[in-house]
Amino acid sequence: MNIRRRPFDHPDAVKLNDEVQAEYAERYGDTGDASVLSPEDFRPPHGVYLIAYDAAERPVATGGWRSQDESDRPDGGYADGDAELKRMFVVRDQRGHGLARRILAALEDDARAAGRTRMVLETGIAQPEAIALYLSSGYEPCEKFGYYRHYESSRCYAKPL
Repeated sequence: MNIRRRPFDHPDAVKLNDEVQAEYAERYGDTGDASVLSPEDFRPPHGVYLIAYDAAERPVATGGWRSQDESDRPDGGYADGDAELKRMFVVRDQRGHGLARRILAALEDDARAAGRTRMVLETGIAQPEAIALYLSSGYEPCEKFGYYRHYESSRCYAKPL
């Protein structure tokens, strides 16, 4: 696998984002993730967006992080120095090969290099494999934050960088 930095509005990112939104709708029975994201959120040094490509140059996995600080969103539950993990996704036929773990490690390294001190993420109970990945990677439950913080099905995790 070849992991590359790409803008969040790159055609491959848009394609995979559409797939992840369809999966969210399938799992949660709604129209997908309502969190507001923009390409600027993932521009270095305030974030990054990664896409993994297979040997045939097909985009097969994504993930990104964006800076979040309490001062920027005082009502959102973030702390200064946070890097928020977003859009972790692996296409179905590539799951179980460690791609998500590789992207997660690359995102953590990048956020740490950018001076972020904690990685945070929000996921839901309909994504047990994501929860298992984060727990096995050293993430621990934390105070809820972000758009879905008031939803019972939401789960938030954090890991010091």
